[in-house]
Amino acid sequence: MASARETPRNKLITLMYLVFIAMLALNVSKEVLDGFGQVFKKVSKSNERVYQGNQLFYEKIETNSIEKKGKWIAQNERAKKIKIASENFHQKIEDLKNLITEKQRLKDPNLENFEEMDNGESLDIVFFDSSGISPEGDEFIDLINRYKAELHQLFSNEFSQYKALIDERFFTGDENGNIINSDGQPQSWLSHNFEGFPLISSLAKFTMLQNDIRLTESDVLNALLGRELEGSSEVNTENYITLLKAERGVYYQGEKFNGSVLLGRKSGAQNPNDVVLSIDGRKLSSKEYTKIPGGVSLDVDAGLPGDHFIEGELVFLNEGVASKIPVNQSYSVIAKPNSAVISADKMNVVYRGVENPMTISIPGISDDKINASAPGLKRLRGSKYTMNPGKGRELTITASGELPDGEKITTKTKFRIKDLPRPTGSVRGETGSIQIPRSNLEISTIGAVLEDFDFDLTLRTTGFKFKVPGQATVNVKGNKLDAKAKNALRRARAGQTIQIFDITVVNPNNPSYRFKKVSPVICELVN
Repeated sequence: MASARETPRNKLITLMYLVFIAMLALNVSKEVLDGFGQVFKKVSKSNERVYQGNQLFYEKIETNSIEKKGKWIAQNERAKKIKIASENFHQKIEDLKNLITEKQRLKDPNLENFEEMDNGESLDIVFFDSSGISPEGDEFIDLINRYKAELHQLFSNEFSQYKALIDERFFTGDENGNIINSDGQPQSWLSHNFEGFPLISSLAKFTMLQNDIRLTESDVLNALLGRELEGSSEVNTENYITLLKAERGVYYQGEKFNGSVLLGRKSGAQNPNDVVLSIDGRKLSSKEYTKIPGGVSLDVDAGLPGDHFIEGELVFLNEGVASKIPVNQSYSVIAKPNSAVISADKMNVVYRGVENPMTISIPGISDDKINASAPGLKRLRGSKYTMNPGKGRELTITASGELPDGEKITTKTKFRIKDLPRPTGSVRGETGSIQIPRSNLEISTIGAVLEDFDFDLTLRTTGFKFKVPGQATVNVKGNKLDAKAKNALRRARAGQTIQIFDITVVNPNNPSYRFKKVSPVICELVN
């Protein structure tokens, strides 16, 4: 929900969509679409887990209304109304998702070919028409606003601390349905979030909205059950679990992880009396967390890319009885991008005879969990590799890894193999036809360079031929004129052109590589 009142999580999602559209304009690879598909898939699985937890909460409240009666009868009635409103809203969104993916499902029933979901026309037809927002679009906005109003009536008017949260989660713009976009201009909330977006990004956003519904249900039920916890003199550890509540599921390297470890089935209770927690085996100090009702709020460095595990226990004292709630949670960190990915078609080239530097990584997977293989490929450190191709005209590099949710990713990329370009002979660093004094030529170094070549490669000269007009050709070993060549040079006349040809060179880092024939140097004596 893009606005000044958005939650941090929704700001991140909106930013991801904006970056995504910018990248599409640069014709980036299909991996970008696949990346947003992973977001859609991961949030979908998260929704299923939250839904299962909510069902247990509904059942607990209903059981209390039967066994304990009293206030729980009213609580159960309120929970039923919240459930009906939430299920209706959730199903409406699901119907929209089914409608806009109808054609895609014909060839992709499980909606897994994310790279094909780059056309958002199916949703644009539903939400927009020639006059702007269509009746269906207006109905969708009304649906969100009605749900928000019902939540306030049934819940947040009593639990006022949740009112702002509900407004943020289901924000649809100002009184006219507008927001201020990045250009400082008013724009309809619906257009800003859905018009012209690829199908996969709209699916991800709809799924995030469904996630907001499930999380809101969880907040309501936790609040209702929290009243029961307040009146209890002890905590039954068999009925409560710990939950990790975070603004988002993935954090960038270098950021602060600001999640909270809370007891399940409640939203407010006593602070823990003791905290014994560690992240990846490192015990947390008291400066790295704050005790809050029912749990702790963490303030630690997110850590390096990869999975991180929070373990330990929270201890609650009730009338002298210690209840220890075990903590066993995890979160994922991915490397923060610092540049866009821009690639040129048909430019995947490696050169035979040199070490080609390469970077191989998979977003969302730490470098130490990525396997890359190909003939001649060698890992240096992290995501840095070198490639020394052998024979043939092309090679394939295979990179594979496993996401935190267990899904495996494998990518194969083909590269063309090219020989190094033909070296150009040089005298004292000059190439082609040059004018040179006799004394300078006598002491000059004969070499060869790879002109307009991106690699910084220094060649070593092992020999050359030296020809003065009217004299026999002299075969020279090394990179300077020997005695015979100097003697021939002394007999040359001013104005004559001397040829230096058949220069042989080697790459000191790969002496076995055979270069193409080196072009000669023509030297005109100026004295």
